[in-house]
Amino acid sequence: MPRLAPIAILLLAALSASAALPDGTPVQAGLSPERLRRVRDTMQRHIAAHNIQGAVTLVARRGRIVHAEAHGFADAEAKKPMARNSLFRIWSMTKPVIAVATLMMVEEGKVRLNDPVSKFIPAFKNQSVAAEPVRAGSPTLHAAPAKREITVQDLLTHVSGLASGPLSSAEAAKIKGFYDGALATSIPQLGPTPLEFQPGSRWAYSAGAGFDTLGHIVELASGQPLDRFLATRLFQPLGMRDTTFHPGPDLTPRLATTYHRDQGAITRLPADARMLRLYGPNYHGGAGGLYSTADDYAAFAQMLLNGGQGNGQRILSPRTVEWMASAFVPDTFPGRAPGRAFGLSVQVITNPVAAGWRVSPGAYGWDGAFGTHFWIDPKEQLVGVLMIQVDNTDRQLDRDFEAAVFQAIID
Repeated sequence: MPRLAPIAILLLAALSASAALPDGTPVQAGLSPERLRRVRDTMQRHIAAHNIQGAVTLVARRGRIVHAEAHGFADAEAKKPMARNSLFRIWSMTKPVIAVATLMMVEEGKVRLNDPVSKFIPAFKNQSVAAEPVRAGSPTLHAAPAKREITVQDLLTHVSGLASGPLSSAEAAKIKGFYDGALATSIPQLGPTPLEFQPGSRWAYSAGAGFDTLGHIVELASGQPLDRFLATRLFQPLGMRDTTFHPGPDLTPRLATTYHRDQGAITRLPADARMLRLYGPNYHGGAGGLYSTADDYAAFAQMLLNGGQGNGQRILSPRTVEWMASAFVPDTFPGRAPGRAFGLSVQVITNPVAAGWRVSPGAYGWDGAFGTHFWIDPKEQLVGVLMIQVDNTDRQLDRDFEAAVFQAIID
């Protein structure tokens, strides 16, 4: 067999790395084309109700994209239509990406779920737990020693107490210039801040600190900055060409405008809004720093649905993905809602009837602060991605999208 020239090898690698999910037809995937059009009707209703200005919706079943559509405007004031390749701030949909990176380190034997965070970041030794202020209005907190150290698993499942409530978050917010530097300089400063509660005693969302800390653990375990690790180990292998922490001039023209919804009206979020300028150029926010497109994120979700393989590349083992989507925190645990357990970075629907969701038992996924949403339904071999940009979106849109997809399944 003739040897390929180096330039040919590079071209083949580039073509492989840029592959997207293949297209299919609804009929081939067991969906009704007529019923699937109700996704468009759903989006139009929410646009007419001034809940959103625009959206991109994507549905894949059995490994093929059967619906991908742009709705409304990416920039309503400029009358710029939403496009399928519009770029979105995905905020907390970054968290499952960081969980996958962490689990890659687990598979390589460099991290264990029960490892204390202090094994990697010594500043997390001897943490305390916050209590009410000494007196009303006092800046001084009561603090009790933590009964045990927080672990990697605690961070992945939001039971750590790290910046997970009003007292602990207020203390973390006192760190000056936290988002201006790199994870290596910022994250150790979280160690001395008090936890909201004793580790493992309840579920409470750590919006920023928990997964930013995991991002730094990935850096330390892999020996690479987080952005480089994700680019070379995850995004390039999966063909996620438009997913990044800091979009360059080639991507920014495709960035969807962010809006604010209030009392039946929707207005453009001011350019100086804190959420739009939160991260400095050197901060790679593992909790919410990524930008992505519907197609890119669908490739990531499909990799999980495939048991850790996507675009011909093995990212995780099937058993690890199954583990990730297991109910580590049951729906009976303090802080969880009926039917809604929690796995490693993802919400797991254990009882759709109790949860009030139109998905199958075992479906899992997560959301972003500006309204982005995804879910994976292993029973139906289905991935759904919703991309919008509203800072206080009505989450009923997520349920309506899921219902519109679910009712289109006819096989």
